[in-house]
Amino acid sequence: MATQPSDLNESLWRRPLTDADRAALRAQPDLALDVRLTESLAKIPDAPIASNFTARVMAAIELEEARSARQRHFHWNWHAWFPRLAATMAILVFAGVSWQHYENSAVNSQRTLLAKNVASVTAAQPLPSVDVLQNFDTIQRMGQPAHADDELLALNLQ
Repeated sequence: MATQPSDLNESLWRRPLTDADRAALRAQPDLALDVRLTESLAKIPDAPIASNFTARVMAAIELEEARSARQRHFHWNWHAWFPRLAATMAILVFAGVSWQHYENSAVNSQRTLLAKNVASVTAAQPLPSVDVLQNFDTIQRMGQPAHADDELLALNLQ
């Protein structure tokens, strides 16, 4: 059919056939099926369509093109990600500085408490005299136990 261009073939789609066209059609039996199909399609009533049908079809086409373009050309959109990244970094820096300030204040309060305790202990007991500190090694050895005399213990046990 497509290899034999003919005026009859085009007239099948454009207008109803006349008696002369039907006589010419008998000479080309392969077009008889096209004639029956065209006549059957002409009998089908037109389906009602919405008034915004064209707009909806064009919107669907644009949506599909946008989806395929996103899939083909995926790249970082810095205009969308930069504000989010900047806000996240600002929150993290603020949280880190706050945590460090909290830790420093806790350490400083512990140091202050330790200094107060040391000051109260030193104020309660007077410092030893210089004479005591000169004999410190001797005094320290006095507190250590002496080695036991094994011979004396052996005699005592008998």
